[in-house]
Amino acid sequence: PVSLVYRDSTGLSARVSRCNPRWNEVDATTNQPPNPDERFEIASQMCGDDFMSVLSKIVEADLPARSIVEQAVNDRFECDASGEIIKLPSGGLPWKSEVYELEHQNKIEPLIKYVLYTDQAGMWRIQCVSVEGKAFENRLGLPKEWRGVRDQDLEKIAGIEGCTFCHAAGFIGGNKSYEGALEMARVALKKS
Repeated sequence: PVSLVYRDSTGLSARVSRCNPRWNEVDATTNQPPNPDERFEIASQMCGDDFMSVLSKIVEADLPARSIVEQAVNDRFECDASGEIIKLPSGGLPWKSEVYELEHQNKIEPLIKYVLYTDQAGMWRIQCVSVEGKAFENRLGLPKEWRGVRDQDLEKIAGIEGCTFCHAAGFIGGNKSYEGALEMARVALKKS
């Protein structure tokens, strides 16, 4: 059997631990061991910065995104009669955990399969919703024949104008227009 050599040591507790003076560490200037109180201050600042980073993400990104995702989930039947496709006004906002939570709270059936949004360049994306707790397993992937295909070749295979790409793993695709991305989602649902 293969034994692990690498251990993840990037978590907060590991980073704080590295602030402690090593058993043989000597300050090059004073030729003395480092001052543990100064190291404690460094570790305290690191913890405070980390906490504020998490808190600001929640307050400035996650909470504002929730109402947007909630509206999209509530409007899902306006997006498509199946209720399995939602449209977000823009990309980049955190939506996955919100979708799972809203589905549980509202006992949504059938589950949402696809999320439509624009990327930074204005292209429309269709992204598969993953199985909750399994980042690399989609509830419903994009059709196998689309995977790894781009532009006109994808338009021809899918029969949908404006297709730009489908990732080789089938978890995301793109189209030049919202209507095109929505049609990709609709066709993908029918092929399941």
